[in-house]
Amino acid sequence: MYRLLLFTLIACSLRAETHTFTLAEAVSRAVAQNPDLAMARLDEQKSKQAARIARDPFSPKVFAGSGLAYSSGFPLSIEGAVPSVVQTRASQFLFNRQQTYVAAQARENARGTGFITASKRDEIAYRTASLYLDADRAARLSGMASKQVESLDKVVGTVRLRVQEGRELPIEEKRVNLELQRARQRMQALMEEQDYTERSLAVVLGYGADDRATPVSGERQPPEMPVSEEAAVGKALASSKELKRLESAMVAKGLDIKAQKAARLPRADLVAEYALLARYNNYDKFFKAFQQNNAQIGVSLQIPLVAGPGVTAAVAQAEIENSHLRIEMEAARNRITLDIHQSFQDIRKAETSRDVSRVDLDLARESLSILLAQMGEGRASLRQVEEARFQEDEKWIAFYDAQFASEKARLNLLRETGDLLASLQ
Repeated sequence: MYRLLLFTLIACSLRAETHTFTLAEAVSRAVAQNPDLAMARLDEQKSKQAARIARDPFSPKVFAGSGLAYSSGFPLSIEGAVPSVVQTRASQFLFNRQQTYVAAQARENARGTGFITASKRDEIAYRTASLYLDADRAARLSGMASKQVESLDKVVGTVRLRVQEGRELPIEEKRVNLELQRARQRMQALMEEQDYTERSLAVVLGYGADDRATPVSGERQPPEMPVSEEAAVGKALASSKELKRLESAMVAKGLDIKAQKAARLPRADLVAEYALLARYNNYDKFFKAFQQNNAQIGVSLQIPLVAGPGVTAAVAQAEIENSHLRIEMEAARNRITLDIHQSFQDIRKAETSRDVSRVDLDLARESLSILLAQMGEGRASLRQVEEARFQEDEKWIAFYDAQFASEKARLNLLRETGDLLASLQ
């Protein structure tokens, strides 16, 4: 069964590409090519263009056209304008305090979107590093599981021979066969996990779902950790993209409040117009004087006398949303502090588990060495040695699990403090 699985995985890999990366290379490519991050950057660019649109009414606009028409009788207006050969109009906001605040709010929203993009970048870096560790762990554990299957294969052969010779009960052969089947089952699960994690890592790196990204084998240098929990909390609060985003949202909401209040203020717009008139529109017949070239320029002033209850309601609504953001920010501060505390606890527990696993592994390796020496002297059987090898591989699996748990706990802490991307690159 496991040979069939191995053949299937190899056949699938022939139709796709396999890419090998170090952890730093994987993170660098993910930051450059990840589709989720690319969409976040597009959203940031979109918000910047929205800020330009909000500022647009303060830029002069000039339109030219024609109201060319023949008049019979009195020259009637066409869409509010007199018939003319050529018409040119210009408009611009001169003083509009409400639109000024709206433009400032749009700029602040664009700045807040930048924090969202930066947060997405950190999230992609952590997801990439986490998947990288998962793929490395699955590869190592599947290798250990293969060695266990080989050891149990030898044990089964030895026990079968002893059963045939009458030196073991038949139930012993069934027992070791069961252990062999369990080992094959675990090896199959680990190989499938390796395949899935490598494909998932490839997708995060911007490849297709049929491709695979494999980690470079070898030991990695542990990243530098904060000197204390207090220092980590301070750094996390100072660098938190979430807090910066909420602060930006509060500033934007404050500008929204000012914009709503400014609806009661007067506004002034520049208006200018030029029209080239023609006699066939009968202007000289119905007016005392006719002038072919006509122009006007001035200011349109609007003073709100009764703004209505909508302005007060809009201001109250914006103030409520601002209070909501303030509460959300305080909750985020508490959550970050608690997460840092939990991360330090996770690191300590993972490192303690790793140290215990290391001692347990050393003991298993020493026991195997003793059995190998005894087998050379004829005082230990092949079954005892292979079972000891199996137990040593079990200790290696436990040690790898503890080691990867420790690495993930460290990565999570660096994510909280905002140092993850710098430490990985």
